[in-house]
Amino acid sequence: MALRQLRTQEDDVLRKKCKEVKAFDEKLGQLLDDMADTMYNYNGVGLAAPQVGILKRAVVIDVGEGLVELINPVITDVKGTQTGDEGCLSVPGLVGQVTRPQWVKVECFTREGDKMILEGEDLMARALCHEIDHLDGVLYTDKVEGELMEAESEEE
Repeated sequence: MALRQLRTQEDDVLRKKCKEVKAFDEKLGQLLDDMADTMYNYNGVGLAAPQVGILKRAVVIDVGEGLVELINPVITDVKGTQTGDEGCLSVPGLVGQVTRPQWVKVECFTREGDKMILEGEDLMARALCHEIDHLDGVLYTDKVEGELMEAESEEE
């Protein structure tokens, strides 16, 4: 496992559409392990492969309930809405108000290639939508309602 270099909003790779993962192999497993290490190192709740320069449809998320890995995720259903502050490891130091679904259902695959259905609400729904947007070259800043603001420091 290793840390990968985070790409920031100026990097064109974040605006490209990712390709489906076809090989569920050791290389994919290494990518997922590295993505998780990178996400945890930077105190994120999610990370998509393009954020580390890889144009593959792979995402890792941990909203405090344990690590979830999603390969080739597709949102198949949504319900309700929620509006709240959102930030991104690729847009450091800034947050903005974004409206997302309150609940989402996602079909995807595990690292072994097994089909999986995942449902998430509240923060998990927000993280799923945010990270899947990355796979289509969309940043949360494209959806911000109002102005971007400086993120408040978590230090006391």
